[in-house]
Amino acid sequence: EQPVLEPVLPAPAEEQNGTDSAKAPKVNCEERNMTGIDRFTLQILNVSQDLMEFLNPNSSDCTLVLFYTPWCRFSASLAPHFNSLPRAFPTLRFLALDASQHSSLSTRFGTVAVPNILLFQGAKPMARFNHTDRTLETLKDFIFNQTGIEAKSDVAVTEEDWEGPLPSVLTKGIDWLLLFSVLFLTGFVMYATIRTESIRWLIPGQEHEHQE
Repeated sequence: EQPVLEPVLPAPAEEQNGTDSAKAPKVNCEERNMTGIDRFTLQILNVSQDLMEFLNPNSSDCTLVLFYTPWCRFSASLAPHFNSLPRAFPTLRFLALDASQHSSLSTRFGTVAVPNILLFQGAKPMARFNHTDRTLETLKDFIFNQTGIEAKSDVAVTEEDWEGPLPSVLTKGIDWLLLFSVLFLTGFVMYATIRTESIRWLIPGQEHEHQE
């Protein structure tokens, strides 16, 4: 007798889509040990501190780094939301640095505008926050979508978050990057104008037009 082959029916649509919908995190972060840590807060680097000293290239732990300037209104409006993130994700690290004081790092990691938020795994940048709506909720969604780590549900922006450590009040200062750009463009325009006039005098017939 020949064996009877039973047809294999496809799995129901819900079961097929169930595996696809559960997407694996893009960045597998090693969650840090919270033993002995009483207060989870944002750390701001001063002008003498190097970001690379805080990022371990041999580790897979994740750090969210903010490039900001104290006179940028977008950085100031983001500040209280970013200040609250360490409480929402205690197993991750959060750093912030003044982009005007760390120009080499800003150039290295493509910071052409602030605020700029990068997710690092070890010492390698893995993702950039590109939303224009910079709130605690959008930041939570960004971290979860990238790492699969869920935020604590009871965390909200408080009055203390408005006070620091990242300043939410604009400070007066000179935007040296903008000033340098303006001076460079002004000098380039003046140089181009002078060169154009010089070339016109060298072309035969052009000097007669000026005399007339």
